[in-house]
This record gives sequence, structure tokens and C-alpha cells, in this order.
Amino acid sequence: MNKTELIAAAAEKSGLSKKDTEKALGAVLESITDALVAGDKVQMVGFGVFEVKERSARTGRNPKTKEVIQIPASKSPIFKAGKALKDTVAK
Repeated sequence: MNKTELIAAAAEKSGLSKKDTEKALGAVLESITDALVAGDKVQMVGFGVFEVKERSARTGRNPKTKEVIQIPASKSPIFKAGKALKDTVAK
């Protein structure tokens, strides 16, 4: 399912227009992004948790040349599914 299909499905379930649903989805995604940038965790009970994982700098190896390289520290957004979502998908 892509974004357009998600908007159409949500509009149908909510009874809102596609345009209003697109605005609402955009606002939700922007709010989640802003919270993650600020270093906050976004918890939605029953659905899951969005948070930022920090990865420390480490030594790696270029698989092509076998040369040792330094991989810099980085931050990456992650999603952990909640129990209710896991249970629903597992059925």
C-alpha cells in the first residue's frame, strides 16, 4: 500500500474527503517527525513506538576491497510494534 492508497482507505473508513484525510495524515507524520528530531519518543498504545536509535562509531570493512573503514556515529528512526498490533497481524 502506498501513500495514495492509504489516504483513500482512511478517507473511506473515516467518512472524510480525501483532501482532508491527506491533510490529517500529513499533520500526523509531520508531528511524529518533529518529535523524533527533538529527541522525543512517540508512543501510541496498542500500535507501537517511534523513537530514535543512536549508533556509535565503529570500524567496518569494504566488502569489495577488504579495506578497513571507519563508520561514523549516526541516528536512525525505528518503530517497535505494540502487542495489540503484533497480535492482530499474527492472526
